[in-house]
Amino acid sequence: MELIFRRDAYAARTGATVTAVEERGITLDRTVFYAAGGGQPGDTGVLRHDGGEVRLAEAVKGDGPDSVIHVPEPGSALPAVGSSVEVEIDWDRRFAHMRMHTCLHLLCAVVPGAVTGGQIGADKSRLDFNVPSASLDKEELTAALNRLIEGDHPVSYRWIDDAELEAKPDLVRTMSVKPPTGSGQVRLVEIGDVDLQPCGGTHVARTGEIGRVEVVKIENKGKQNRRVVVALAP
Repeated sequence: MELIFRRDAYAARTGATVTAVEERGITLDRTVFYAAGGGQPGDTGVLRHDGGEVRLAEAVKGDGPDSVIHVPEPGSALPAVGSSVEVEIDWDRRFAHMRMHTCLHLLCAVVPGAVTGGQIGADKSRLDFNVPSASLDKEELTAALNRLIEGDHPVSYRWIDDAELEAKPDLVRTMSVKPPTGSGQVRLVEIGDVDLQPCGGTHVARTGEIGRVEVVKIENKGKQNRRVVVALAP
């Protein structure tokens, strides 16, 4: 399956051919839908075919590393295998995830601790860090994030092989979510000279697109586990 979002996160729709229809959902030969993973929700949207329009409630990972299953709402009239369709994501929701996901990379750059968990939402997102209790301040983190956002740093991608990643374990910031390996290559996300780490999610092209953000909460989740919640400013 061709995962168009890997090379172009701004592609909102594409034509495709149905390769399978099963209980779990619909598989295509290509898609713009991101499957849930790495703390980022799967895309929602629509699939159009000769029999009508199908609302897609979720996108989840299939059996292979590059497989995405498009989950229709119950009772939908599904397309036949081999038919031509068009799929389109809910763009506003995706773009919010792109902004928030990129912001969390910046948060990694300003908090010097290993990431123990995280979740991306359209309005608020969080990362959990293994850091001492008194080391984080909401106002300081908010100011640091917005400085990086206003710096309008470019976001780019490059690929390394599994062996190179294994030789450079310091690239991996997340303790709870491991980068996808096994396909021979791992994608690195590079934000100017600010942050570099493996990630398969969707991001904006420049940090300026994130807009202003605010650290709204810092929670104590354990002996040295601090949860930082970030929201997009209205």
